[in-house]
Amino acid sequence: MQPFKRLLPVAILCAWLASAQDRDNIRTVTILHSNDIHARLSPLENGHGGFACLASVIRHERENCTGCLLLNAGDVVQGSPVSTIFKGLPVFEIANLFDFDAGTLGNHDFDYGWEQARKFMEVANYPMAVSNIVDGEGHLFARQPYIVLLANGVRVAVVGAMTDTLDTLTKPQARGPWRTTSLVEAVRRYAAEARGRADLIVVLAHITDNEEEALLALGPSVPVIVSGHEHQGIPEARVNDGRMMVRAKAYGEELGRLELRVNVAGKSVASWNWKKLAVDCQSAPGAADVAKEVKRWEGEVSHIVDQPLAVAAREFSRAEVKRLIEQAMREETGSDFAFMNAGGVRDILPEGQLLVRHVWNAMPFDNEVVVGKFKGRELPAVVTAGKTIDPNREYTLAVSDFTAANQHAAGQLGTSGLVFPASGPPMRDMIVDWVRRQAVLK
Repeated sequence: MQPFKRLLPVAILCAWLASAQDRDNIRTVTILHSNDIHARLSPLENGHGGFACLASVIRHERENCTGCLLLNAGDVVQGSPVSTIFKGLPVFEIANLFDFDAGTLGNHDFDYGWEQARKFMEVANYPMAVSNIVDGEGHLFARQPYIVLLANGVRVAVVGAMTDTLDTLTKPQARGPWRTTSLVEAVRRYAAEARGRADLIVVLAHITDNEEEALLALGPSVPVIVSGHEHQGIPEARVNDGRMMVRAKAYGEELGRLELRVNVAGKSVASWNWKKLAVDCQSAPGAADVAKEVKRWEGEVSHIVDQPLAVAAREFSRAEVKRLIEQAMREETGSDFAFMNAGGVRDILPEGQLLVRHVWNAMPFDNEVVVGKFKGRELPAVVTAGKTIDPNREYTLAVSDFTAANQHAAGQLGTSGLVFPASGPPMRDMIVDWVRRQAVLK
């Protein structure tokens, strides 16, 4: 028994040294993240969001942050008059004041055309990565599929990715020669490549909720996913066998904070904690430098959009705004039917005095109204639901040119092959004129 007694202290010492080595290998990395801020420079009707207040929350969190990285998961532009009128560039210039460490593109960053999306990447003072947008020859749209950042001694590879549904979320002329390759395959490929250069892999993706689940199922090669595109945010991080996916609420209403304890030697996450921070302008002042730039650019468009339009007797939800737009389309074009995709309605109409700005916020896109003639039997079910239709009679249907180009996509007409030869007025202008004539919306 004596040899065993002599070996016992040695074993304890070895275990203690191993434990100490593990502790030395653990380093903290904190990821602050936003998504889908959509050019909402000013606070929303509920007092949340706004670039100045978001900047204030970001800066406060950075003061108490170890190994801090600030990431953005796409859709910086498209959602306010400044973005629409100036094609997004001022929004990226103001967003530079957030001091992002890395970002990726969202589908709406292509709304002003792929050439403009390239300009966004040039204007941004932070690197942007997208791993799965290529042209016909396989050349990447972005300069790099991933970026390696250093945070508290930890090499963090940020792999950017775009939803596979990009082709149904943009007009063909806006995408030009660019298309997405398989999201899962691109992430798998570049995560494996980056692993040799990094201690931690983070996928920064603008993707659907189904695609989030697909990436979570990839295995230990993708331990962390920071997502955007779905605006709702999530109440708790989604977890699969120790891997996690996080997403904050859109329009700058929340900032996500993911604190990771990284085992550098094992290239794994030892533990983590995630929370969402409300961006409430009613309880915290905005950053003065950001507020100054927001005021300057809002001043450039105020004479166009801050004009009285009509009075809303009550607040109209997005679903109700959709129905108002369809009514306006029918009446303005004299069509029998009209369809507006729910995803194209970007805001409510508040109770009280409406400004032209409120319509621009609800309909920021430069879409046109198009009209087609179809037999009753050809009309999509989403249009005719609950209505008596003569299958042999000819009817007119008004939609946006975006819907006409993507009529087969989810949330659209659910069909294909419908031709809309007649082009009408710009949709937003038509809605503004219609609302003005109503005087009071009830």
